[in-house]
Amino acid sequence: MNSYFTYKKMIIAAGLITCCMLLFGGNFYFAKAAEKRTTIPDGISINGIDVSKMTKEEATNAIATEVEKYKNAHITLVVGDHEFTCTGQDLSVDIESDAVIDKAINFGVSGNIMERYRADQLLKSGGVMDFKIAPSVSVAAISEFLNAHMGEIQVNPVNYGLTRENGEFKIIDGSQGYTVDATSGANEISDFITTKWDGTDARLSLTTTVLEPEGSPETLALVTDKMGTYTTDYSTSQAGRKQNVANGASKINGTVLYPGEQISIASKLNPISLENGYAMAGAYENGTTVEAVGGGVCQISSTIYNAVIRAELQIDERYPHSMTVHYVDPSADAAIAGDYKDLKFTNNTEYPIYLELITTGQTITCNVYGHDTREAGRTVDFVSEIVEQEDWIRIYNANASRPVGYLQKTITPYTGYKAKLVKIVYTNGVEQSREDFNTSKYKKIDAQFDVGTATAGGTSAEMNAAIATQDEATIKAAMAAQFDQAFFDQRNAEVNAAEAAAAAEAANNN
Repeated sequence: MNSYFTYKKMIIAAGLITCCMLLFGGNFYFAKAAEKRTTIPDGISINGIDVSKMTKEEATNAIATEVEKYKNAHITLVVGDHEFTCTGQDLSVDIESDAVIDKAINFGVSGNIMERYRADQLLKSGGVMDFKIAPSVSVAAISEFLNAHMGEIQVNPVNYGLTRENGEFKIIDGSQGYTVDATSGANEISDFITTKWDGTDARLSLTTTVLEPEGSPETLALVTDKMGTYTTDYSTSQAGRKQNVANGASKINGTVLYPGEQISIASKLNPISLENGYAMAGAYENGTTVEAVGGGVCQISSTIYNAVIRAELQIDERYPHSMTVHYVDPSADAAIAGDYKDLKFTNNTEYPIYLELITTGQTITCNVYGHDTREAGRTVDFVSEIVEQEDWIRIYNANASRPVGYLQKTITPYTGYKAKLVKIVYTNGVEQSREDFNTSKYKKIDAQFDVGTATAGGTSAEMNAAIATQDEATIKAAMAAQFDQAFFDQRNAEVNAAEAAAAAEAANNN
């Protein structure tokens, strides 16, 4: 017992002696704690860069390259067998250079008395103290970055598919994909950067979740029934329009829709550009027909629409044209235009759907294949009915650049309609129900004609008066009375030459 108290007294005595040595051994460490330095002591480095005797500003400049290294270094994120490379700056890596420089300046004059003593002894003995830059990150910022780039980071699964060759289906194998949870992934990246990373290029394998492909050989083997079909004719189309129908159809042919999956036909056809295989052809624009890239693709969407409604799939979005079209009845069309008109539908069956599009240069056919579970003997048909009709009229416009006797149609007319599509359901050929399926409104477009009013002496007042009546017989009578063949031929030749020159110049500019 006595020996224990003797040992305890010795320990206390040793501590008192050490304190006295620290207080009065010529170093006076309490005083050092209050010392204010403006430069870094000898023997100090930051990330291996000697910053001895430097001011804070000088040290900041000295390690600037080292700080930039962390921001510019590449971190490759490994997701399954896929890699995505980003930089420290992409991940919002922040370097608190001020904090590490302050630690270097205050080395030996901060901390408790023992820490200051050890620091002083280290530097006196010629030792080197190397401070390490400590990168910091925001988990929220990394998570936001991962979410923004998830399309590039994750590996999407490839669903099982189908192809149809020589009337037979062949199954295309699918493959797994991999994804990362943005929150847990951000925590993994944050932990790596703050505890393991030295600012050089690095690789980091993230924890992944397997994404299974949709479908299976067994399920796709059930896709054998033709649930809907429709054919339209484009045999009278010009070469550019025929090219557009064939090109667009090829981009949709072979599409497989799984249960609950929606398709946008416009997305499948886009971009409508020369680079994507389309040509110039006639198209509707603001109530008139103009030459446009991809003219004719609406015949694809309209053909698909008619096949799909006969398969009784769910129509989510469909728009009529501004005017009636020649290849389907009113209300049986489906327009595609920019980002404001699209045909969208969903596979509302319990089995996959396969879209087959066949073009021959004369016709386009859409076949919808699936596993038909509808009642045996059930068939559907669709009938177009006109609800209202608005007839077009002729409008005559004076054209002072053309001679009397000139009469030319400038706008092709279209009758205006309000129409509806009626769905009729049959069982074994017997009508069971009849319901309005959609309604559509088509603009009336009036026929417009240019009437020449120029004469050798100026502009014909008689012709202008006749045009004002908008009566065809009156206008033609005035034309006959005022007609001058020689002037007509001369003025038409001049105007035609001027128009040809302007067209040539425009073509050269384009």
